[in-house]
Amino acid sequence: MLTGNDIRSKYLKFFESRGHQIIPSAPLISEGDSTTLFTSSGMQPLVPYLLGAPHPAGVRLVNSQKCIRTQDIEEVGDNRHTTFFEMLGNWSLGDYFKEDQLAWVWQFFTKEVGLLPDRLHVTLFEGNDQVPKDEESYKIWKSLGLTADQIHYYDAKKNWWSRSGTPDQMPAGEPGGPDSEVFYDFGTPHDEKFGKLCHPNCDCGRFLEIGNSVFMQYQKQADGSLKELEQKNVDFGGGLERILAAAHHDPDIFKTDFFLDAAKVLEGVRLVGDEKNIRIILDHLRASLFLIDEGIKPSNKGQGYVLRRLIRRAAVHSKIANIDLNVSLISVLQKLIQAYDGVYISLSKNQKIIHDTILEELKKFEKTLENGLRQIGKISSFDLYQTYGFPPEIIEELMKDKGLEFAWDEFNEKLKIHQTTSRTSSAGMFKGGLADHSETVTKYHTATHLLQQALRDVLGDHVHQAGSNLTSERLRFDFTHDKALTADQINEVERLINEKIAADLPVEKKEMAYAEAIKAGALAFFKEKYPDRVTVYHIGDYSRELCGGPHVKATGEIGKIKIVKQDSLGSSLRRVYLKLPS
Repeated sequence: MLTGNDIRSKYLKFFESRGHQIIPSAPLISEGDSTTLFTSSGMQPLVPYLLGAPHPAGVRLVNSQKCIRTQDIEEVGDNRHTTFFEMLGNWSLGDYFKEDQLAWVWQFFTKEVGLLPDRLHVTLFEGNDQVPKDEESYKIWKSLGLTADQIHYYDAKKNWWSRSGTPDQMPAGEPGGPDSEVFYDFGTPHDEKFGKLCHPNCDCGRFLEIGNSVFMQYQKQADGSLKELEQKNVDFGGGLERILAAAHHDPDIFKTDFFLDAAKVLEGVRLVGDEKNIRIILDHLRASLFLIDEGIKPSNKGQGYVLRRLIRRAAVHSKIANIDLNVSLISVLQKLIQAYDGVYISLSKNQKIIHDTILEELKKFEKTLENGLRQIGKISSFDLYQTYGFPPEIIEELMKDKGLEFAWDEFNEKLKIHQTTSRTSSAGMFKGGLADHSETVTKYHTATHLLQQALRDVLGDHVHQAGSNLTSERLRFDFTHDKALTADQINEVERLINEKIAADLPVEKKEMAYAEAIKAGALAFFKEKYPDRVTVYHIGDYSRELCGGPHVKATGEIGKIKIVKQDSLGSSLRRVYLKLPS
């Protein structure tokens, strides 16, 4: 039986054999991008290249991207929603288009994964007053062997993609185009548990979307019209966990090897509750371990707040199921991490840090949980949900025990307003994209190169970047080191950086072979595989580093810096905060 690692490997090799360069997964927290909390799709780090910038790896790219999506966190607990997932992606930057893309997707699903052709359905754009019906893709799918009954047309809400939504919602200058989604059919037309009028976009559970090919061939004009792009791109994304579920012909992704062994640990100690509790605990712990692996710590804002919320929701559902998560945590984490053995090697390396961080947060939340329980009936249900992290079904059950009635209508109204606000905020954050970096963030991004080299000069070559986060207010930098920096060491790091800034060193971008870059002394600290050709930024003769973010033209543009704070992230990891003059 295929494992998740099997499918990931097959996918990368399949497209590599067709001229694609394998590029590494971008970090979950996009370096230099203050417009979004997390990387939520494979295309997000590639926006500049989809808009026309040349990619150092060429015009055919493939990867498996780690993603976090929290907009629909309340949906977690069913058989298909997760907060963390991997998205398999391949891209054509003005090279091949529909004919090659659809044929390759078909070959991968039917030959490499082994999905039965009669179990696959596809959807297409039905057209509107500006864009014709996608008959070209229809003919291609028919030539590949699909019947007319397996091909379905939908409007722009379902089968058009742009960052902003439908063609009417796109601002001037934004690219977009029709797409073709692939669905796996877990049922049959005569299956009594599904509706007679069931179709791929039905919510009954019979169909599961496993991949989507977006054909970026239009750009919105100032007058509201759509103009065909000279560089037509392909952007494919397919959920690894969902493809694995289809390969097993079981719609429950929590029965795949990513979760199965960890689920057995929890099922062995669960006293009450149901399967939903187990799924939520597993999903939230998996997302948490990947966030902590990238240097995030629980806090009351930003990514840290999301991590805190995930851990606390896991704690609440453990309480419901009468699971002592403090005791079971180490075994569950071990099983979750084992599913990525040999792929994301830092998870095993940082397992103790991950465990200790989650355990500490669980212990902190015990008091909050107790306080929240004392507030039942004293404050509103929505405040219990938002402030204490109690799921509504838990609040209802706790209120029933006290003879109180849960006001679902009032709660749902407040939740709807809250979700709309959150999604609008998320959409607004993402709308800026990676192509739009502020001047201050660009200065901070360049400063990370100087900071890293200065730390190595002062502390030693064991210093490696372990993560970073940049906003318009500060630079946060995580690195390997086993003790706090002394005041003298901090002063020396600052002196070196400000010396290089005052020297107004040129910042130069060079594209070269990866092996050549490493031989020349360029620093490269990402754990995943680099493409054959990479971008190297030289800061005078002081710093050379593989990077793809925005940079100033010369260090004098940065301005004098100050290290304002340092923290410990556990064994052998430190964090420093750096600020520019306001």
